[in-house]
Amino acid sequence: MKIGIAGRVAKSFIDSKITPLLIIASLLIGILAAKLTPREEEPQIVVPLVDIFIPYPGHTPEEVEERVTRPLEEVISNIEGVEYIYSMSRSDFAIVTARYYVGSNMEESLVKLWSVLMKNMDHMPGGLHSPPLIKTKSIDDVPVLTLTLWSENYDGYMLRRVAAELGKEIKKINNVSEVELTGGLRRKMRIILDPVQLQAYHIDPLQIAHQIQMANQNLTVGSFQNSNQEYIVEAGDFLTSLRDVENLVVGVNGNNPVYLQDVAQILDGPEEIGNYVFYGFGAGTQNEDVPPKIHTSQEFPAVTISVAKRKGADAMQVAHKVMKKVEALKGRLIPGDIHITETRNYGETATEKVNTLLEHLLGAIIAVTLIVGLFLGWRGGLVVFASVPVTFALTLFTYYLFGYTLNRVTLFALIFVTGIVVDDSIIIAENIHRHFSLRRLPKLQAALAAISEVGNPTILATLTVIASVLPMVFVSGLMGPYMSPMPIGASLAMLFSLLVALIA
Repeated sequence: MKIGIAGRVAKSFIDSKITPLLIIASLLIGILAAKLTPREEEPQIVVPLVDIFIPYPGHTPEEVEERVTRPLEEVISNIEGVEYIYSMSRSDFAIVTARYYVGSNMEESLVKLWSVLMKNMDHMPGGLHSPPLIKTKSIDDVPVLTLTLWSENYDGYMLRRVAAELGKEIKKINNVSEVELTGGLRRKMRIILDPVQLQAYHIDPLQIAHQIQMANQNLTVGSFQNSNQEYIVEAGDFLTSLRDVENLVVGVNGNNPVYLQDVAQILDGPEEIGNYVFYGFGAGTQNEDVPPKIHTSQEFPAVTISVAKRKGADAMQVAHKVMKKVEALKGRLIPGDIHITETRNYGETATEKVNTLLEHLLGAIIAVTLIVGLFLGWRGGLVVFASVPVTFALTLFTYYLFGYTLNRVTLFALIFVTGIVVDDSIIIAENIHRHFSLRRLPKLQAALAAISEVGNPTILATLTVIASVLPMVFVSGLMGPYMSPMPIGASLAMLFSLLVALIA
């Protein structure tokens, strides 16, 4: 009996004791990959964005645009890899945003931008008192978790102070990249100068401003060596309390020090109100979500903590660690009458969507198995039922190796090919079933003959389907990296399904 490529592959595994071990190993590494692969709602897209802040005090928006923004745009436009430039000119400063092509390396883009800016600083006006401030942005800067602190007993100022301390603790958690606060009132010290006292002590307001600036800094002034060790010498300190500010020496009069409290009134408290943030309950709020003695018509001062994760981190695990930390701090750092409401949790929603897709995937596998078993018998259905999980397990493991995350696109690729990956197994199982029914050859030889008969056409058919799906990888723009997991996952799943159909 002459057998082709498919027959030779099947002959190597059809009666081998290692075949069941390979199947079990494939399932195990697939389960491991599903546990280790981070879960997100959307695929990771690398679009480097760089914000450049340039202070230009004492100038109008028109002057800032003419002298700072336009020259800077010309410099940035010549940098290789920059796709778009956005700018905004305001009184005293300019903001220019450079957006690079999708997939550009963030670190290389940042280094290249900094190098070009430093080379062309001579194009900037002479009134710049400090170098540009450069900050990067990425898709990971979007918060995966937001917690809103609200209370019927505390105002926005006290809530902000509690939230600031809580934010410091959250930032210590592994894989947390940024923590931002929204709402409430920051602490602010206001110094109200007394003109009469200033004249009496012969103190100039600019002198006071200079003394405050010099006193509120820590500088490295030198170093010395001792016993093969180098010690850094620092001088200065930061102003941290009302007493520090009151006792700051701002001048000398009659050989006596003049303290800031002698010439000014110092107020330590909340800043001026610039915005209002409140938390309330809508008409659709469930009763179990409302704390006791709280009416749904009320609104309360609130502060929101936004938590962003690091690149490649699992949103579900980060959110779980943060919530665990918050629960541990209740009663210690967080007073009992401050409520914390989870207003956004991408980790939870991502897990729900991933689990829903996995449930639909399992349902599709069971449905296909029942249909095949109905027409080809329980043996044919069992072959299909075994081949699909093995195929998807290997595909999930490949996702893990490629650095993909489990999201709606990667899992949609598996659902998309569910009906296709069973084709190879169905074709081969049906032909084996037909050869067994003819009873012309022993079962082992009949199986090899059946595989050889349809194996090569099955290989060509699978490669044809892959050739029709794989070109989606070359889509450019934002949709390219967003949709690339689908053609890659579908193509790999079809290759694995062909391999599983031949050896299983």
